[in-house]
Order: sequence, then structure tokens, then C-alpha cells
Amino acid sequence: MMERRMDTALLVLLMGHLAAALEVPLDLLEELPQPPTITQQSPKDYIIDPRENIVIHCDAKGKPHPSFSWTRNGTHFDIDEDVNVVMRPHSGTLVVDISREKADHYEGVYQCTARNKHGTAVSHNIVIRQSIAFSILRALLKGSPLWSKERIKQIVVQEGVSLVLPCRPPAGLPPPIIFWMDNNFQRLPQSSRVSQSLNGDLYFSNVLREDSRNDYICYARFPHTQTIQQKQPITVKVLNLEAINDTMAAFYNETDLFSEDPVDERKPTFLIPSGSSSSHTVLRGQVLEMECIAEGLPTPEISWIKLSGDLPTQRMSYLYYQKNLRIVNVSASDAGDYRCSAKNMLGSVHHTIHVSVKASPYWIGGAPRNLVLAPGENGVLTCRASGTPKPSITWAMNGIPIANSPKDLSRKVEEDTIIFTDIQMGSSAVYQCNVSNDHGYLMANAFVNVLSEPPRVLTPANKVYQVIKNHRARIDCAFFGSPIPKITWFKDSRSSTLDGDPYIQHDNGTLEIHTAQARNSGKYTCAARNMLGIYENHVYLEVKEPTRILKQPEYKVVQRGRSVVFECKVKHDPTLVPTMTWLKDDGELPDDERLIVDSDSLTITDVTESDGGVYTCIMNTTLDHDSASAELTVVEATPTPAVVYERPDPPTDLELTDQKKRSVQLTWTPGDEHNSPIQKFLIQYDDSLHHRGHWHNLTEVPGTRTTAHLKLSPYVHYTFRVLALNAMGFSRPSFPSRMFKTEAAAPDENPKDVEGFGTEHDNLVISWKPLTGLQSNGPGLRYRVMWRQKAVESDWTTVTVSNNSRFVVSGTPTFVPYELKVQAVNDHGVGPEPAIARGYSGEDLPVAAPENVQVVVLNSTLAEVHWDPVPHKLIRGHLKGYKVYYWKERSLHKHNPYHMEKLILMFSGNHSHGMVPGLHPFSVYSFNVRVYNGKGEGPVSPTQQFDTPEGVPGAPTSLIVTNSNLDTLTLEWSPPHDRKGRITGYTLKYQPVNNSNELGPVEELALLANETSVTLPNLKYSTRYKFYLNAKTVRGAGPAISQEAVTIVDEALMSLLDVDVGEGTAGSTQSSHPLAQPPPHRLPDEALPVSPFGNVSSSVGEDGPLISWEYWGPEKNVYVEYMVENSEGEQEWQKEPVNGSQNVVLKGLKGGLSYRVRLVAKGHHDQPLHHSEELLVTVPAVASRQVDIATQGWFIGLMCAIALLILILLIICFIQRNKGGKYPVKEKEDAHTDPEFQPMKEDDCTFGEYSDNEDHKPLKGSRTPSNGTVKRDDSDDSLVDYGEGGDGQFNEDGSFIGQYSGKSGSRDTAEGHESSEAPSPINTMNSLNSFV
Repeated sequence: MMERRMDTALLVLLMGHLAAALEVPLDLLEELPQPPTITQQSPKDYIIDPRENIVIHCDAKGKPHPSFSWTRNGTHFDIDEDVNVVMRPHSGTLVVDISREKADHYEGVYQCTARNKHGTAVSHNIVIRQSIAFSILRALLKGSPLWSKERIKQIVVQEGVSLVLPCRPPAGLPPPIIFWMDNNFQRLPQSSRVSQSLNGDLYFSNVLREDSRNDYICYARFPHTQTIQQKQPITVKVLNLEAINDTMAAFYNETDLFSEDPVDERKPTFLIPSGSSSSHTVLRGQVLEMECIAEGLPTPEISWIKLSGDLPTQRMSYLYYQKNLRIVNVSASDAGDYRCSAKNMLGSVHHTIHVSVKASPYWIGGAPRNLVLAPGENGVLTCRASGTPKPSITWAMNGIPIANSPKDLSRKVEEDTIIFTDIQMGSSAVYQCNVSNDHGYLMANAFVNVLSEPPRVLTPANKVYQVIKNHRARIDCAFFGSPIPKITWFKDSRSSTLDGDPYIQHDNGTLEIHTAQARNSGKYTCAARNMLGIYENHVYLEVKEPTRILKQPEYKVVQRGRSVVFECKVKHDPTLVPTMTWLKDDGELPDDERLIVDSDSLTITDVTESDGGVYTCIMNTTLDHDSASAELTVVEATPTPAVVYERPDPPTDLELTDQKKRSVQLTWTPGDEHNSPIQKFLIQYDDSLHHRGHWHNLTEVPGTRTTAHLKLSPYVHYTFRVLALNAMGFSRPSFPSRMFKTEAAAPDENPKDVEGFGTEHDNLVISWKPLTGLQSNGPGLRYRVMWRQKAVESDWTTVTVSNNSRFVVSGTPTFVPYELKVQAVNDHGVGPEPAIARGYSGEDLPVAAPENVQVVVLNSTLAEVHWDPVPHKLIRGHLKGYKVYYWKERSLHKHNPYHMEKLILMFSGNHSHGMVPGLHPFSVYSFNVRVYNGKGEGPVSPTQQFDTPEGVPGAPTSLIVTNSNLDTLTLEWSPPHDRKGRITGYTLKYQPVNNSNELGPVEELALLANETSVTLPNLKYSTRYKFYLNAKTVRGAGPAISQEAVTIVDEALMSLLDVDVGEGTAGSTQSSHPLAQPPPHRLPDEALPVSPFGNVSSSVGEDGPLISWEYWGPEKNVYVEYMVENSEGEQEWQKEPVNGSQNVVLKGLKGGLSYRVRLVAKGHHDQPLHHSEELLVTVPAVASRQVDIATQGWFIGLMCAIALLILILLIICFIQRNKGGKYPVKEKEDAHTDPEFQPMKEDDCTFGEYSDNEDHKPLKGSRTPSNGTVKRDDSDDSLVDYGEGGDGQFNEDGSFIGQYSGKSGSRDTAEGHESSEAPSPINTMNSLNSFV
């Protein structure tokens, strides 16, 4: 019995080996007969969306293509009888339309069958279920409550106790995701004290006062429907003991319900799980989640250990502050006992969880594999799986249990294996292996395909294999056949098979040569042979020479600033293309122009410290590579005394080698560098055939090279010379080389910049850039010019010209597109096919004007003109654009003149509208539109007119003050020159200005349109006012003109002022603000055309006289002329340009003089055409904006009175000193005098400039006291009565106390006030400023 089992095992191994030997290549699967194979199927548990059609997938492949059928709940599902079910073409996929039937009608267990003549494959069971979440969604849409109906009462707990808030969400498939939030959709904070359990409940290890809130809300999110349902909010109120008693007392007649002590600290106890131990079962590969939540005070900490081993740290994690232990991808090793511990300062508690790991069936080594056998071969199907508990294995053939299938003598079933022996044609079938236990099942299809196929070689024919000498070579011979073919290899003459040294033949047909040599190169033949035929395939092996670096770069030490060269000379197989790469310190070379990479060297010029390092040259080919390295060390340059740097000597020994038709190799010997390295060589040439005696630069090469490969042009007699360049400059040229003549050839290129255009309306000028002598490539250079009309199918017209760069074609139609070509030709042939250029024949003037011309007036200064573009054929040329001619016909206001000057707006390109800016408001304009091309303008469109609306007027022309009294002022003005509409009125604003230039309140006055003057009453006297006047139209108010004037003080004080205000002035102002001359007499409006000037007026400002006027003449050159009145000799008029304005300030005029002023308008010639009447303007001697208070009469009188009082005070002081005698405190009294009003001598501090005999004489110009005399007895009084005032108590010695105590009290009050303090001029000025 034991021997039989061993034989069976050996047979199984042998069969497995044989079965694996024949594999069908993927590219042959579509050609060979094949049983069905399921390629796509829906998952076992298929949760559907009732809002969408149900799609149950089932696809399979096979040869021939399989047909499909379905079972539902174990019985045949007739698809044709259900109008809601459709099977997709060439597929078994079902599409169920649920628009006419509810989705739950199609719940059940489905299985798909795919069959052809070689077998039958079946899918796994597909369970169609509708998600519970959709039922929840449907109930939600109907307004039905989804959470279990419950009345959630307010929870009142004592602070410190534990608490559990239940969630209990509706069931879902898959289960919902639970989370707690508040009314603001913010997640409730969780901690080691507060956390959520796996079932969604919210646990409090102990509650605190801050846990009180009314919005504990549990949310359930159903992933399949993406819907969220919420539970009713839970209110939690946490009270301490006193608060609870106070709350309950109101309901229970003041009874103290909680008489026990407050909650004390306590050791932990588990809220979940309960008891000291529990068990948990988990499936292999799934996620194990265990939780322990404890209550206690203080909050306990949770920890985990595994009693039966170590925790899998790579696959585990802690959640919810270590209350949850999560292990992913569970395996059998995770079974055992786990302990969670809860601990605080008062103790600890433990709970043990026993974990059992079960396993649904899983494959060992993969699902059964398809088996392809030839008739008479042996094979094995293996279905190896495991699980916990151990699964059972059942076989089926073509969907039928194998026990009920037709008998097959070549088949033997042994548990998880089916053994095929000497299989024959007709045994092809699909076998199903079903592995199941209590936790699930596995089902797999594997076909046995019995094929009889002649041999084939799949390796491409004539494939070339390349290998480096002394390397391993492998030559492929991928094959297929049934029975499995035998492979034989031959080389070249096929004298013998290649089955010995140095050849190794592998089972997959590959031929290996362990160490390839040059003799192994050649043609190889692979022959595949079985009982049905033979197939040969030829391939080639090429053994290449290895790549080797013959001269490696060497270690270099170089001084900073010098150059260094690393050589890397390589030998490689001539049939391979090499690529040289240089590295520095195993990285890419720096991007620096100082590093020059050549084919076999690396040159570094002007070496710096950063260039130090290891340099590696790598030579790569498509098959191999070689590399070598060398180090560069940079040292400081050794100073040498008196080094002389000079330009290098010229190169010598120029030699031409490797001469070809268009290239030559030039070599030379460098001259002496003279202590400065050669940076580069410049190669020049002389063409003695085309340009003898002129040297041209040809190319440059680095200073480290002494050869150059020169690319040359045909038909040139070359002579070369070389110049060397170092830091000092170029050397002298070398002696010329011998002449090298290149052979002539056909042109390599054609003329460039070919253009076509017309100079007349009936010609076409074709021009081009001619070739140079070097570009001609040979003698007899000429040009073949070709043209034809582009829009007409015609042949090319050709003409040949020489010594020219243009050709004129006459008699062409006007402005027609042409295609052009110019080809270079010489005696040796023609140039390449030329590119086609395009041009046009000559243009002519357009023959049509734009039509449908319209205008849209956008505002008073802007209009938009529209027109229909002129058809292209009527333009007769390149469209340049459109021109809009417009001009002002007249103003709609009678006072404004005519303007006839035409203006032009140009719109480039194909425009159909354009903006006309800068129009004058309230005017009539005419315009027309023309198209223009490169030749000129076309006809004019009919002239049209449009009116511009009114605009905002300009400022009034002038504003002058003609009468000034104590409280009134009269203003006169002239209307705006630029009215821009009908004047509807004026607005006058004015405000006082004080001496600090601060503006007072604004008064506003509306005036009628026909008013030109106004008298303002009730003004403050002696006050400066600023006036603002602007005009208005229906469009609004325009800018204002301003003026300033001052009301006078009184008639008496006016006589004190010497101000010349001219003749005819009704009143006068102070000299700081002189009034302008009244406007001269002007002609009535009917006489205006005699002179283009009107309303000429003047006013004097702080910058000079302001001259204002109206002007309606056509001339634009207007200026003001002025000269001094009654000037001696022939003084010339001074000119002041006005730059288009209608007012100007004449600056720099001398004060106190009168000037003659007139306006002049000139035309295009330098002769006056029109001028205004002369105006006499007087410039005051003193001009100031502020009122000079020193010139006011009241102020002068006040100052005289103050001076008189000061003199009287001085006289009294002298009398007191000279007649009053000496008293002990004389010097102390002197100290109380005011030094500001009593000048004193520096030596004895007495009053100076006065004597005794003058004590009784009043000072000149002074006033006497109120009684008219100065009493001698008054000299006995103390000087304190005339000082700052006091009570007579001067010193601490008491000698003067009381002696004069009654004097000041008996003195006349008026007299004391008069002499106590002299008025200050500064105080007087301040009081005046406040008054003004």
C-alpha cells in the first residue's frame, strides 16, 4: 500500500512537469480551438442601486465564441420572456430595466453559463440584493421616521458619574458610519474621557459640568446611497449635589433627594465589555477590532497586551485614545488571549478577550490552471485550497457534478487532483473546482484542451543577435506544437547538430554559448519537429569586439588660471556607434563654457579651485561600455618675476590632407605662446576665383587643437591661413597654404525672398535676392523665373534671366493672385525644386464707395459711424482701410462762428465702423466715408450730416468788480465763449476770506441766463470776498471763473489812500486789491464781424493783470501785445502767446505804470490781419492779497494814543524820582518797573535822556491825564502804583510795610487804570484780526 502511494505521488509530479511543458502563446490563443473561459463577472455579493438599471456582468472567450445562459435561484432564467431584461450582443451581460418594475423583484441568486462545442464554463453565484440604505432613503423621501420611535428625555446626571448616550441607528447594508456632532455640524470633541464605541454609542468615563449641552446628535451616513440621517438631539444637564437638590426641591416639597455625599473618586470598572473575559471570532485576512471602555474618577488609562505572544506592531494600531485595538490582515498567528487594562490612581481592572481566527477557503499556489495536451499525453489538474475549518472540495465537468458526467477512462479523480493518462481527442472540457466551508466558498474554471497542432517557431525569422566577445550569447527559438515539438540547432552548413560544448540547449528552445568568440558568428538554424511536421527558422549571431580605453586620462596638477587637457582614446568595434560622456565626481559636468568636450579629450581653460575633482570618461556603445577616471588638483600659481606676455607667434607648417569634393583636413603647428595660453585658432580663406585678395573667416577651433575638418563649397579656389589668439591678441597670419580647388556642381539652393507685386495696374514685378559667388557652385549662373495665376488652372510660364534680380510681367489683369517660383541654374545643372511664393499683380483705385453709411451720436463729443464694407473685388488692391472725412458745418448757437476745416480719421484693416471723437457740442457736422488701398482712395460715399447734443459750457469769459461800497459789490461778467449749448442760467457762489486765508461760509445765488451783472447787498465792510461764477446748460454746470474783491471801510478813510483806479471808477478798494479798469465801450452785436475780438476786459491779480476776451475768427495764431503808455522813442510791442485760450496773465509788468494792451490774430503770413481795440491797464505800485492793517485810519489813531500814554507815564516816573526824595527801598522799587516801556542806563539803572528841568513839560504829541494836569503831590506815591499793581508790601525787613498801604486805594480809579499798563501793538493787532 505504501509503495502504491509513492508511485502515485511520483506520477503526479511527473504529470505536473509534462503539463507545464506545453503552454499556448498569447498570440495563438485566438487561432486555436479553445473551451470557454470566464473573463468578467459581477461580484458574489452585488448590492444594487434601485434608482438605476441593474447590470449583471458575464463575459467569456473561446474558439468558437461561446453562447450564454442564466439560472435564477437554481432554475433556468428565460430572458426572452421578461421584456425588462436584455442580454448584450456578443456577451452574457444582463441589463435589467427597472423603470417598469421595482428592483426588489429581481433580487435573488444568479449564475451565468458560457458554452461552446469544447466545453462549458460557469460563473460563481451572484447574489443580487438591494441595499437597506435605499429603503431608508425611500422612507426619508416619504417623510417617514427612520430612527426607532422614542421620546428622548432630558438627561440630568450628577457630576462625576459615568454616562452612555445610545445611538442605535437603523440597520444598513453595508452598515452605516456613525459620528456625533452638534447643531452647527461640528464634530463633538472626544478624549480619553469621552469616546465613541464600535456600535456608535457615546461613552463618558465621568461627566463634568462643561458636558452640559442640548445638542448631542448622532448621525448615520450610509455609504452606498451617500445619505445621512440624524437622531433627535439629546440634552444632557450635569449638576453638582447642591444644584440637584435645589432643582428637585421645587417638585418634591423641599425634600432633599440626594442626601448622600458627593461623588467620590473611584477605581475603574469596564462599561464594555462586561465581565472579566469574553471571546471574539475573526476571519483570516479581515480586520480585528477589540474595544475596552472603562469608567472611573479620575479618568482611567487603557493599555493592551497579548498574553500568548507579542502584538503584531506592523499591522496594529490604537484608536479612540487606546480604547480600540485594530489589527489588519489577520492571520492564524493572531489567535490567542488579549488583555486590556484600565488604570487610575485608585486601582486597575482587567479584561481578557479570547480571539479565534477562522478562515474561509483560500487557494494554495493559486487557482487551477488551464491544461493544453496533445493526444496520448498525460496531465494533472490540481485544486489545492485550505481554510478553517478544513474545506470540502467537489469537482464538476461542464457545469455537471463529475459523478454525473460521462465516463472517461483517461480521467481519474483523487480528492483535489484529476489525473489524465493517455488522453485522446474529444476529451476537451471545462472542469469546475468548488471549495467550501462554513465561512464561504471558492469556485474556479480550468479547461483541458486536447490539441493536435504541427510545430511552429515563433521567433522572428532572420533576427540578428549581437553580443560582445567573451560574453554570454543566447539565441531564441520560441516554439509551439501539439505534441510538443523537439528542437534541433544547426550552424551554417548544417554538418552536425549543436548539442555539445560550447553549446547549451534549454528546454524552451534557447541555444546558449557561454563565452562567445568571433568564430561563433554566423547563421543558425532552429528546427522544430513533431509527428505532424517540421518547421525551420534562421537567425544570425554577430560577435563584436569589446570597447576599450587605450589611453586613459592621467592625474593632473595644474596652476590656477592655466588650461588642462584630459585625453581618453578609445578602441571599439567599427560597426558600433560610440558615445563619449564625461563626469565630474560621478555627476554631470558643470554647464560652463570653459569645459570643452571633444571626441577624445576634455579641455578645461582658465582653471579655478572649483574645477578640482575626479573626472571620468565613459565610452558607451549599444552593447557595452568602458570607463576610466583621473583626478585634477588645482594649486596656486607660482609667482614669477617680470613675466612678459606677448601675442603668439603665427602657426606654421600648414598642410592639407583627406581631400574630398567638399571637405579637406587642415593641420598646422602652433607658434610660441609667449606665456599666454592660446585660446583659439581662426581659419581664414581667400577665393582667388571670385574675390581674389580678400580674406574671409571660415571657422574657429579651440586652442588645444591643431587640426580642423573644413566644409567647403563647390567651384571655389581656396587658399587657407591660420591666426592664433591669446589674452594679448591675435598673432600675425600664417603663410598661406597651397591652393585647393573644388569642383563645380549644380546649385545647392535657390534665391530667397521671392516676392511678387505690381508697379502699374497691369503688370507683375517678380523680385528675389540673388545668390553670391560662393552659392553659385559653378559658372553660368542664371535664374529660371516661373509664374501662373493662382485661381486659374494654367501651366507655368517660364523665362530664364541672368545678371538680374527682378523680372517684369506685362499685360496682367488688375490685382490677381499669382504663384511664383525662382530656380537657380548653372552650367552643371539646376538647383533643387523651389518653394512656391505668392504675390499679386498691380493695384488700381477702388471703384466703389462704402454703402449703408449711418451715424450714431453717443454723446456731445463722440459719434460712431457705421458702413457696409466694400466687396473685395471692387477694392482692386490690398485693403488698407477706411477713411472718415468730417467737418463742422456750423454751431447751433448764433454766437459761435463757422468752422470749415476738414478732419480725417483712418481705420486700418477691414473695419465696418469707427469712433469719431473730439466733436464740438451743439454743432452740425458733415461726413463721408471712403475705402483706400495701396494705390489710393476710392469714391466718396454720399455726404451726411448729424447734430451733436448740448454739452457742459465753458467758463464765463470775464468776471470783474465794477462798484464797491461799504456793504455792497457789483459784479459784471461776459458769457462763455464756448457755450456748447443754450445757456440756461448762472450760479454765483461767494465766501469771505480772512487775513489767514481761511475761507468762510459759502453763499450761493442762482441767476438768469440773460443777466450779465449783479449787485450783492449786506456784505461785511472792509472784508475780502472770493467769487465763483459758472454757466449752465441742460447738460449741467461748467467750470467756474473766480475773482476777489474787498469792501471799503468808510468814505473818510478813503481819502487817506492814494490809489489810482483809473477814470470812470464808481468806487475804490484798498491798494492791496486794486480794481480793474471798467470794460471799454464796445460795438453792438451787429458790428462783431468787423473785428473777431469782443468783450475784451482786464482785472489785476496777485500774479499780474488778467486779460480776457471773446474770439470768433478762423485764425489760430492769436497773441496779446502790450507796451508802456507814453513811452519815449519807438518802443516795440511786446508779445505774449495765448496757446488757444481766451485769457492770459501778463506777468513781469512793473508796478505803478500803465500799459497799452491789444489782441492780434495772424494768418499764415507774418502780417497782422485783425486786432482788437486797445485797453489801458494800470499796474498798482503795491499789490498784496491781504488787507494791510498799517494803512487803516482807525489803527493809526489808536497807535498815536498809545504812544501818548507811554510818554505821560515816563514823565510821571521822572517826577517821582527827582522830587520824591530817597527812601530805604528806592532800589527795590526800581526793580519793579517794566523794562519794556522804561529805557534805563546800564551803569546806575536810572532813566536816561531826561533832566529835572523837563519834568513839568509834557512830551510832544503826548496826551495829558484825565484832569488835564500833572500834580506835584502825586510824586510822593510809590512807583508800585504805576507798575504791575500790588499792596505795598515789598520786603521781608518790614520797613515799608503799611507806610503806603492806603495810597493805592485812595487813587482815582480811572487814573490808575490808565497808567497801570500801556497797550501793546501786538495785542492790538490780535484784537483786530479777531474782529476781521
